[in-house]
Amino acid sequence: MMTDMTGEETRTTMSPPIRSSAHDADLRPPVTRAWLTRVVIVGIVLTALNLRPAITSLGALLEEVRDGLGMSGTAAGLLTSVPPLCFALFGVTAPRLARRFGPAAVVCAGMVAIAAGLVIRPFAGNTVGFLVASALALMGIAVSNVLMPVIVKRWFPDRVGSMTGLYSMALALGTAAAAAVTVPMTRALGGSWQAGLAVWAGLAAVAVLPWIPLVRARGTALSADTTSVKAQVQHSAPVQSTAQVQSTAQVLTPASASDAPSVSAARVQEPPALRITRSRTAWALAVFFGLQATAAYITMGWMAQIFRDAGVPAGTAGLLLAVTMVMGVPLAFVIPRLATRLPHQGPIVVALGVCGLVGYAGLYLAPAGGAWAWAVLLGIANCAFPLALTMVGMRARTGAGVAQLSAFAQSMGYLISIPGPLLVGVLYQHSGGWGLPIALMACLMVPQIVVGILAGRDRTVEDEAARRS
Repeated sequence: MMTDMTGEETRTTMSPPIRSSAHDADLRPPVTRAWLTRVVIVGIVLTALNLRPAITSLGALLEEVRDGLGMSGTAAGLLTSVPPLCFALFGVTAPRLARRFGPAAVVCAGMVAIAAGLVIRPFAGNTVGFLVASALALMGIAVSNVLMPVIVKRWFPDRVGSMTGLYSMALALGTAAAAAVTVPMTRALGGSWQAGLAVWAGLAAVAVLPWIPLVRARGTALSADTTSVKAQVQHSAPVQSTAQVQSTAQVLTPASASDAPSVSAARVQEPPALRITRSRTAWALAVFFGLQATAAYITMGWMAQIFRDAGVPAGTAGLLLAVTMVMGVPLAFVIPRLATRLPHQGPIVVALGVCGLVGYAGLYLAPAGGAWAWAVLLGIANCAFPLALTMVGMRARTGAGVAQLSAFAQSMGYLISIPGPLLVGVLYQHSGGWGLPIALMACLMVPQIVVGILAGRDRTVEDEAARRS
C-alpha cells in the first residue's frame, strides 16, 4: 500500500519540462523525493497510533486509578471530560502554530508532549497532578488532531479519501490496542497500574522520529510544496487572485523567509480570512463532530466499567472495549473511500446512527448477555469519526479552507462534547446504575444523525460564506 501511494504521489509531483516564463515556473509542481514521501506516510501512521492510547489505556484501568488516587465518580467523570476540553482549547491554536513553525514541527512537538505527559502522570501522586500531566499529553494530541487533515490535503491532494482512511485505520488500531493489552500488560509488569499507563509513552517517543527529517527538510521540500499548493488552488479555483493563492499557501507553510522563500518574496496584502462562522455547513459539521466525540469519549471512558459492573471480568471488559475500537480499523479505511464517491454522505450517517441506537438498547437491556454484539455495533457507530474527518476535507475547496474548517469543527466540536462524559459520571453516581447514562447516550444519537445529514450535503464552506457576506 505504501509503495503504491508513494508512487502515485511521486507521479503527481514530477516536474514537466522547464519553461521560459517565471509565471509558469511558479505553477510547475515540485519534485518530491520518494523517501520523503515515505517518511510522511510513516509519520502519519505513527502519529495516528498515538492519538488515543492516552485515553483508552486509562479507561481500561479507570477503577484501579480511582482507587489509587481516591477519586469519586464525579471526579472520574471530570477526568473523562479532560480530553475534549484540551482538544477544544489547544486545537484552535494549531493553524497559527503551523503558520509560524510548519505543520511537521508542530506535530513533532506534539508527539514529544504526549510522551512526556504519559511518563509523568502515573507518578504524579494525586488527582490534580494526574490531571495536569494528562492535559500535557492531550495538548500534543489536540494539535496533531487538527493538523492531520491539513497534512493529508497538502501532501496527497488527489488521495484525500485513501490517506484519511489509512490515518483513521491506524488511529483505530492504536485505540483498540491500548484497550486490549493494557490490563494484561499491567499484570505482566507486576500489577502496577502506574507501569501499565506509563509504558505507552514509548510508542509516542517512536512517533517523534519520522518528523525530525521533515522538520529539517522544511527549507527545501516544504517550500517546494508551497508551489504545489499554489498550483492546486489555481487549478481548482482559477478565479482567485494571486494574493488569495499566496494566502492559501501561507496557511500550510512556515512564515520565516528561510523556510518559505517563494512565499515571502512575493508577499502582498492578504485578503480577509474566510468567515467560517457564516457557513451553515461548518456549524453542522462542528455539531456532528461534537456529538460523535461525546459518544466516543463516553465509550472509551466508561464502557469497560459498564461491563465490569454487569459482572464481566476486568480482562474481558478490556477486550470488549478493544473490539469496539478495533471495528474502526477496517471501516475507517472503507468509509472515507466510500464517502468521497458519494455526492451526499447522509446515508452513511444514518447507517452508523442506527447501529449506535441498537447497541445502546442492547447495553441497557442485556449488558452481559449480548456484550460482544453490543461492542461490535457501538464500534461501527464510532466510525462517525473518520467520516467527519473526510467531510472536513470535502466541505472546503482550498487548503486554507481545510485548515480553518478543521480547526473550527474540531475545536467547537470538542467544546460541545465536554459535558457528556462528566454528566455520565454524575448520573452514574447519583442514580447508582447505568440506566440513565445509557438513555442519555441513546438520546444524543438522534441529533447526531440530523446534523450529520446536513453536514453531508454537497457544498463548500467558501461558497456559503461568500453568499452570506
